[in-house]
Amino acid sequence: MSYQRRVAPVADELVLAPQPIYRVEGVTQRYHKRVVLHIPALEVQRGEILALVGPSGAGKSTLLRLLNFLEAPTTGYIHFQGYSVNGNGPVPLALRRQVTTVFQRPVLLSTTVLNNVAYGLQLRGTAHARRIAAATLEQVGLAHLMDKPARTLSGGEMQRVALARAMVIEPEVLLLDEPTANLDPANVQLIEQAITEIHRQRATTMVLVTHNIFQARRLAQRIALLMEGHIVEIADTQTFFEAPQDVRTALFTRGEMVY
Repeated sequence: MSYQRRVAPVADELVLAPQPIYRVEGVTQRYHKRVVLHIPALEVQRGEILALVGPSGAGKSTLLRLLNFLEAPTTGYIHFQGYSVNGNGPVPLALRRQVTTVFQRPVLLSTTVLNNVAYGLQLRGTAHARRIAAATLEQVGLAHLMDKPARTLSGGEMQRVALARAMVIEPEVLLLDEPTANLDPANVQLIEQAITEIHRQRATTMVLVTHNIFQARRLAQRIALLMEGHIVEIADTQTFFEAPQDVRTALFTRGEMVY
């Protein structure tokens, strides 16, 4: 990947509208000869929660990997925080550190819960890493388990540890890839509450991939429907559910098979 700093002139007398934190431009992603993603244009607004919904294989997780710079786009640019990223060179570590992902199946270290959460801070040389990690575990309701081996936890507890590990480094962007898949309703509620609280306190930009359209409705300000690598429709949450512009969106929100 490569990047280029983009600086736009600013007139002192003008009050400029907030700029999107991401702008995706002409992006395609191919694996061998198969195009799995084709996004001519997409903006993610700073401080919003954007939900990506759609059937399996629609390209949602691929888009998330591009937004986290885990893959380079085959063509096109991802503009982020004033930089333009494509596939011709490395992305600076300082840029990567502004984005983190909570995956559907978190991989935890073979150590205590507290050490898992403190690990990212310690890598960055942050003072009082363990104290900060302990406070973050309190936020997700796991302070009482901080000395337990992480790999002895339940699935819901492990997912909350992963969320705390992401929260503690205070990223500009938090990407959530099916964070409540296969969890019971009680754990789903706990994780959704934690996500809502992070967003309320820090206005962290979030992109949420979920198969649960009710979860998207509860959490997101905007929702995008992806099918076969394309964005079918993107709208604010109320419009998406109550006045969709595409018939496929209307069918999808009613739970009908459209793929």
